[in-house]
Amino acid sequence: TTMSSLDQKIEKLKRCETISENEVKDLCYKAREILILEDNVQMLTPPITICGDIHGQFYDLKELFTIASECPDTNYLFMGDFVDRGLYSVETFLLLLALKVRYPSRITLIRGNHESRQITQVYGFYEECLRKFGTVNVWRYCTEIFDYLSLGAIIDNEVFCVHGGLSPSLNTIDSIQKINRKQEIPHDGPMCDLMWSDPEDIDDWGVSPRGAGYLFGNDVVKKWNKTNNLKKICRAHQLVMEGYKYMFDETLVTVWSAPNYCYRCGNIAAVMELDEDLNENFLTFKAAPSELRSSMAADINQPNYFL
Repeated sequence: TTMSSLDQKIEKLKRCETISENEVKDLCYKAREILILEDNVQMLTPPITICGDIHGQFYDLKELFTIASECPDTNYLFMGDFVDRGLYSVETFLLLLALKVRYPSRITLIRGNHESRQITQVYGFYEECLRKFGTVNVWRYCTEIFDYLSLGAIIDNEVFCVHGGLSPSLNTIDSIQKINRKQEIPHDGPMCDLMWSDPEDIDDWGVSPRGAGYLFGNDVVKKWNKTNNLKKICRAHQLVMEGYKYMFDETLVTVWSAPNYCYRCGNIAAVMELDEDLNENFLTFKAAPSELRSSMAADINQPNYFL
């Protein structure tokens, strides 16, 4: 594919139109060649704009790009959960993947707990692929790519970015680098914890109500940051009504980028801009008007697991 034909695909996806099954196969093949070379924890340089969960809310992703500016004008880090729940998981993930192939050094995609064969068969992406393409092949190509996504990123050696949180079996960044990530997300263990854990006002570690990962307290974050010479953890994974939320004396921040989540939560979304000196600026935004028109369609039967 020449760049111009890739650019054509990007333009098509930006209009929320799907590309053909063969084009998806081709795109995934090219993406794999790029992702396979990336570390489990990618080292990134600011300035960069960090985004949380998107969950197939395509028109809100377009709103995000309008507010925070288009890729490649801005460097982006997306912290996972591109698919499920929303109505346009296919177009959302394929657009982000196409941008990754087109501008590999400008956009980083890390894996969320929904980038999984098992979870996507329950929360919408599988059904959506079947509905839009008439076969499960596109779902298969995409879920194979999920296995190649990085597990985290570090910005300027100071800010650790991960979808969910920490793990009692990981003490160092180096221990994350040693994980064999190219697999379906396991039910437990370090790789699972990175994608499922949540911060909580507790001491030490706690049992997670999600049934996977752990709850971790301020002392755990302090120790992790000290051991790894980090200043802050930035993560997504939890709906926060204002779009972002600090915890533990601002040593951890949750960023959530899906406004009016599931077309009914009424929350605001945010992205976090870091400049060259790692100064933080939050851009908040509301749901795009075009998404509201689809709110009726959002009542497609989906299990009410809501976290």
